Amino acid sequence: MVDTLLSPELLRRLEQLELLARRRAKSSVKGERSSRARGHSVEFADYRSYVAGDDLRYLDWNLYGRLERLFLKLYEEERELPVRIFLDASESMTFGEPVKFDFARQVAGAIGYIALCGFDCVSTVVFPERESDAALRTALRTVRGRKSALAFLRNLAALTAGGPANLNESLRRGALEARHAGLAVVISDFLDPAGYEQGLGALVGRGFQVDVIQVLSPEELEPTAFGDLRLVDSETGAQQEVTFGRHRLAAYRQTVEAYVRKLRDFCRARGASFFLASSATPIDELVLKRLRQAEVVG
Repeated sequence: MVDTLLSPELLRRLEQLELLARRRAKSSVKGERSSRARGHSVEFADYRSYVAGDDLRYLDWNLYGRLERLFLKLYEEERELPVRIFLDASESMTFGEPVKFDFARQVAGAIGYIALCGFDCVSTVVFPERESDAALRTALRTVRGRKSALAFLRNLAALTAGGPANLNESLRRGALEARHAGLAVVISDFLDPAGYEQGLGALVGRGFQVDVIQVLSPEELEPTAFGDLRLVDSETGAQQEVTFGRHRLAAYRQTVEAYVRKLRDFCRARGASFFLASSATPIDELVLKRLRQAEVVG
């Protein structure tokens, strides 16, 4: 089942990468990330003057020989980076060929696998909540360690999508639930009628470094159907009959471009990274090329 999500060849290449965090890790759990905390790792950070009671093992005797003053070596404590992945599993994500949700799970799997191989903590928030795969969603809420990576991918591959979107509430709740702000990756089509502004704003306000990946199908980006059509909203069931000619097709494309541009500008104005990806995009092209060029991974 893991092979159908990410190929063994891609997994080997992902093992060589790490998520690039612009902010230092603030987690209290030890890991591989630099932090502002001072501890006993091998990474030298700074000096401070010796005070009575300090551990004599960390005195710099070479510096004492030159300055005849006692200084203590400080080392940088390594902490894990909390990585929170928000995965849209609403009914609208079941649309398209290839299906948007299948591609979104691949993206979540690739990012999570990179994080786990780097000994970061991965928490995947799958929304909306559904009882049918509640156990899988619970298992994905907190995953640590490289040894957990394959189980993480298997659980992602077994997820199903359905139900109405609740993007703003899911992002807002996820921001409040997090003990430490770290890296937040939001993977969605962002087609929730209620919008996305409040949810993304909550993540930024909480102090997360936010990466937004909008997944749309080829049919949504470049529709080819013409004539008299009956359009059905996949989440509400609402129907509307329209005549879709070439002029309306051009207007549709302009509307899509404007919506994507508005989301991109919203993200960039708040320091968040934004990526638009068709569900037909090869996963290695997105992760190994586009995310790497943007220094999301490296």
